[in-house]
Amino acid sequence: MTVDTETRPLPAARHARAAVAVLFFTNGALFANLLPRYPQIKEDLAIGNGAYGLAVAAFPAGAITAGLAAGLLIRRMGSARVAVLGTLLTGAGILAAGLAPSVALFATALFLAGAMDALTDVAQNAHGLRVQRLYGRSILNSFHAVWSIGAVTGGLMAAGAMSLGLSLGVHLAASAAVLVAAAVAALRFCLPGPDNGPEETGPEETGQKETGRERLTAEGARGTSRVGVVLAALVLIATAGALVEDSGNSWAALYLSDDLHASAALAASGFIALVGAQFIGRLIGDRLVDRFGQRAVARAGGLITAVGMGLALAVPTLPGTILGFALAGFGVATLVPAAMHEADGLPGLKPGSGLTIVSWLMRLGFLLSPPVVGQVADAAGLRTGLLVIPAAGVLVVLLAGVLQARPRRD
Repeated sequence: MTVDTETRPLPAARHARAAVAVLFFTNGALFANLLPRYPQIKEDLAIGNGAYGLAVAAFPAGAITAGLAAGLLIRRMGSARVAVLGTLLTGAGILAAGLAPSVALFATALFLAGAMDALTDVAQNAHGLRVQRLYGRSILNSFHAVWSIGAVTGGLMAAGAMSLGLSLGVHLAASAAVLVAAAVAALRFCLPGPDNGPEETGPEETGQKETGRERLTAEGARGTSRVGVVLAALVLIATAGALVEDSGNSWAALYLSDDLHASAALAASGFIALVGAQFIGRLIGDRLVDRFGQRAVARAGGLITAVGMGLALAVPTLPGTILGFALAGFGVATLVPAAMHEADGLPGLKPGSGLTIVSWLMRLGFLLSPPVVGQVADAAGLRTGLLVIPAAGVLVVLLAGVLQARPRRD
């Protein structure tokens, strides 16, 4: 097996991998510092659930608006520089959102922060792929796991700041300063040169590319009549995962504090539990997929999400609800990578087209979720609005048939 004769990456590649991991960590931690503060911001601005949902939807709206500009900026400035600049501006936007004196300014700051976050996201993934080509094997999943660690760390930083009684301004300014400084320090260890230049590839990656082309040719022979339907199902699967994640981001702390009367620090546990369990799911997800296949893992994850959060909402208790958010995070951990992986190999599409479509439309889940849940919450209560989480799990169970039944040997 080639894995037995794998050469050790050059020091420059190892340093670049560590630098990209820092970029993913800081990206996850920045926004996570703001999320547990949402109940306080909502109370300070004296807004209802509907207005709150529309306001926090500004973050994904900004991401959708700016996402297409990332490629042009990366070609002009380089992915590493775009990622670090985006981190700096994201931190500034989050600080402005925390200090905003009105709903309009709060939404505007979130829009700008979301736009910068989208640039950072694309750029850090692009640089991670450069490093992966030097390694000659897949390492991108490890970066996303590090992002989850960053998100949990950011949530814990916020909980600690609230326990210490730090003001919003002091807390967000201090966290942004530390995280931006880490990203700037990582820049010097990133790979030099343009992103469109030739990269060395290892034997394993080359073999994967050849196998992928052979598989694409074989699948193309079956015709392209089902491609549109399959692609739509993959978008819905990825969007379901995004919707569950965003529900935890935007509403977990609010639900625990308002409906279940948890303290401000304890209310942060719902978000931390969801992202922490999602991290565990990403750590073991590759091994589960290799053994059982994407379809079985996705169906099991959808079932865990539906049953876990469904029971938590049916019998609302503080420990049960925190566990429900954790099960939801674990259940959706592999959905987005599974949908992107499947879309990237669809026959009849140009290389990268399927992945791009799924990634772009998936952001609609982040855009539409807050206002929809907010409107339902105003009409029937937030507990009813959060039924969107078990509903997303049921949707995944129903649509998982478009995924690979057995492990793909690329």
